[in-house]
Amino acid sequence: MRKVKFVNGEYYHIYNRGVDKRTIFECQKDLDRFFLSMKEFNILAPIGSIYENFLAKAREKKQTKKFGNSVPKLLKEDELVGFICYNLLPNHYHFILQQLIDRGITKFMHKLSLGYTNHFNKIYKRSGSLFQGEYKAIHIDSNEYLLHLSAYVNLNDRVHNLEKFGNSVPKLLKSSWDEYIDYGNGKNEKSFCKKDIILDQFGSSLDYKKFAEDSLKIIKENKEIKKHLLEC
Repeated sequence: MRKVKFVNGEYYHIYNRGVDKRTIFECQKDLDRFFLSMKEFNILAPIGSIYENFLAKAREKKQTKKFGNSVPKLLKEDELVGFICYNLLPNHYHFILQQLIDRGITKFMHKLSLGYTNHFNKIYKRSGSLFQGEYKAIHIDSNEYLLHLSAYVNLNDRVHNLEKFGNSVPKLLKSSWDEYIDYGNGKNEKSFCKKDIILDQFGSSLDYKKFAEDSLKIIKENKEIKKHLLEC
């Protein structure tokens, strides 16, 4: 039984990696599919599959154009979790999530893990688990912890020094870092994360950028701090 109890309104660090440290994103299409799953599976109503959900939304859009708002919505768009930060790397991922409804994180992570594993196994003709057991979950119990952890998650590729390889390795990386840095520059109208809980504590996105990069230096230099961020 999981030790961490998920409470509505609270924040959690969620992370996992590929079984036996294997790659979970073989190409850009895999990375795009996982990110799409993060969006599409974050609703209360069951959607069957991403493809079926796409068709349902297309039908709904077509009917709304024809009949106006008298057509009932096909899907109840109640979000299960709020994304604060994320980072997707070739063999693992990190999320900072806020639970929005009862069992929201549990329901979302079940949909995401199962849905992406089924997709991956079908594409690569494999079977069995893709991820290394149950995802890890840590309760973020203070504002200071939340701020420093946001730096750790947003810049996790730098934690692993992936930037030092330059163009010699595939850029199968995607994080919310750019969202945070572009905040307030007119580029965040359709942003994915709920950043206000972090950025409202700074004068500007540039102030947060400096804080995050300074915080990362401390984290990388102090093994005890890094261990605390990933305790499980």
